[in-house]
Amino acid sequence: MQKIFKPLSLLLAAILFIAGTSMAQETTVMVGGAAMYPSKNIIENAVNSQDHTTLVAAVKAAGLVETLEGDGPFTVFAPTNEAFAKLPAGTVDNLLKPENKTQLTSILTYHVIAGNIDSKTLMAWITKGGGSYSAKTVEGGTLKFWMKGKSLYITDENGGTAKVTIKDVYQKNGVIHVIDTVLMPKMSKM
Repeated sequence: MQKIFKPLSLLLAAILFIAGTSMAQETTVMVGGAAMYPSKNIIENAVNSQDHTTLVAAVKAAGLVETLEGDGPFTVFAPTNEAFAKLPAGTVDNLLKPENKTQLTSILTYHVIAGNIDSKTLMAWITKGGGSYSAKTVEGGTLKFWMKGKSLYITDENGGTAKVTIKDVYQKNGVIHVIDTVLMPKMSKM
């Protein structure tokens, strides 16, 4: 019996060591008090961030959960709860109403660019572009990227500006950059 037990216990120990090593190698970024795992998709990670509960509620109300769980890749500029709180009083509650789903979807998809674009790539494009870079969003509008020192900024079509506060939060289906202001497409006057 001991002859069988010892090899089995060694095998079990080896399996646990390998599993632990592979989990330890996964580099995470803390967002909203939660680790964001590159092996999870955008939604699987976002629902754990205490700083993005408003964004998650908006994504659910707009019916975009399945899309952001998809293969992508997506580059998402994710406004925090504080970013949504900067909007005029009642704006978020109004946008979450079913009759405003089209406008909400437009605003949310304005925060998404197709592809997997990290900050290093964006900064290289800004430098190559002489100080700015413009990109088309999934919504169809344009975002303008620029830098001040080593900080990355985004200007929307209405002249509103957001700062990237946490960059390069890698996901299985893209990358998230946390921002401090909600960006608005041209049609939105809030």
